Amino acid sequence: MLLRSNIAGMATRSGTRVSPAAEAWGLIHELFMSQKGRFVAIAQEFDLTPIQMGAVRNLDPERPVPMSELAGALHCDASNVTGIVDRLESRGLVERRSADRDRRVKLLALTGEGASARTALVERMSTPPESLAALTAADQRSLRDVLRRALGR
Repeated sequence: MLLRSNIAGMATRSGTRVSPAAEAWGLIHELFMSQKGRFVAIAQEFDLTPIQMGAVRNLDPERPVPMSELAGALHCDASNVTGIVDRLESRGLVERRSADRDRRVKLLALTGEGASARTALVERMSTPPESLAALTAADQRSLRDVLRRALGR
């Protein structure tokens, strides 16, 4: 709600109208931020921090990835991923492996327990928030289709 009023306030002060794209972006941000508590609660259900939850969710059970790739997916520095992975490894969810071609590169792989946790996490996070579930099926499809196009899919 704050973001929308900030955008409206900026438009009023400058005397110009906010473009539909700017308003849409503000609304997407507002929707995302309104769900922050939900993401934290889901992470707590799995005894994870939100960033650890993001790490588990981004790891592919079928393909170990370099730590640098996970850092890119999480939009953080590789040095931050070390601590995240340390904690996930101590929980038995992730293991480090040396890459075959370059032993200096550490690959991250979900353990069996980590893959099970990821499956449960993805299922839990896939439940849409009430605000989206309350939309008509046609509106849900329209929103999905517009977001797919915006993402180039």
